[in-house]
Amino acid sequence: MKYLSEFRNPEAAQNLALKIKEVTKRNWTIMEVCGGQTHSILKYNIDELLPDKIRLIHGPGCPVCVTSLEMIDKAIEIASQPDVIFTSFGDMLRVPGSKLDLLSVKANGGDVRMVYSPLDAVKIAQSNPDKKVVFFAVGFETTAPANGMSVLRAKELGLKNYSILCSHVLVPPAIEALMSGFNSSINGFLAAGHVCTVMGYEEYLPLAEKYKIPIVVTGFEPIDILQGILKCVTLLEEGKNIVENQYSRVVRKEGNLAAKEVIKKVFEITDRKWRGIGLIPKSGLKLKDEFSDFDAEKIFDIKNLQVDEPEVCIAGEVLQGLKLPIECPAFGKECTPENPLGAPMVSSEGACAAYFHYKKVKIN
Repeated sequence: MKYLSEFRNPEAAQNLALKIKEVTKRNWTIMEVCGGQTHSILKYNIDELLPDKIRLIHGPGCPVCVTSLEMIDKAIEIASQPDVIFTSFGDMLRVPGSKLDLLSVKANGGDVRMVYSPLDAVKIAQSNPDKKVVFFAVGFETTAPANGMSVLRAKELGLKNYSILCSHVLVPPAIEALMSGFNSSINGFLAAGHVCTVMGYEEYLPLAEKYKIPIVVTGFEPIDILQGILKCVTLLEEGKNIVENQYSRVVRKEGNLAAKEVIKKVFEITDRKWRGIGLIPKSGLKLKDEFSDFDAEKIFDIKNLQVDEPEVCIAGEVLQGLKLPIECPAFGKECTPENPLGAPMVSSEGACAAYFHYKKVKIN
């Protein structure tokens, strides 16, 4: 297949659904890691094509959703300073901190700008030498290479007014944390295709072996996802705990070596707190000491903030696949995309937003 319409062909989707039904003999719970996959599943009603024995749950694969509340508050504190131009991808601007969001800072006079690339932020720094320009570097392994490149470019240009607020997270430690939890019911994973495009899937091999689970690298179109589910169910029924690659038109086992080299050059592994989940050891990236001149946390000397999530919001349980968004008492009532209590409702990749937009849910 090479055309988008072929990856959304209804007849092909129905045929794959029939094959999944044929191979499914037992009950299985499969987690799709990526929020982009969650949105495709709900947008195209893929969950309704599956037999009752297959239960899909949604994982912590939304970079906006898992950025910790403390890090959002740090961004707001930096952006509120008068000599700062704070830059970010657009989807972070409306994510609620403990009191405000970045759009509120902008409304109150802060210089908060949306950019489409961290290199745009570098250009802003070049054009505004009297300002401190900060880029909010969030995301999984997918965005880390470009953010690392921005630091290398700023260093090459000799910029003294550019820095990043680094909050990168990594997928394999999150899978490890989910599987090591005492209440995990996950039998298999659909791994995020774009993360594996960068990193490959060699890191998943020991996870599949250790936790006796199949992991299938999967794309994002309906046919991709149905093929990924079919591969995963087939492996489960055959008792095979291995990694397979459905997204072979994009993903290589070793990943993108040039992108991985940038990550290795600029960042190092660190513990990272995930919003709604807590601290996951060795699950994040931070700038190496040799790039500390570009580390916004050090430049602005921000103290560690201690804040709590709204008690009514169950975003953490949603992100761990323990509950569905519609099981949240605030879903569609106190919490909507216009007035989100948690990041999964405001993010374009959030599970709560997917249910709100695509699922017909009766709100009591």
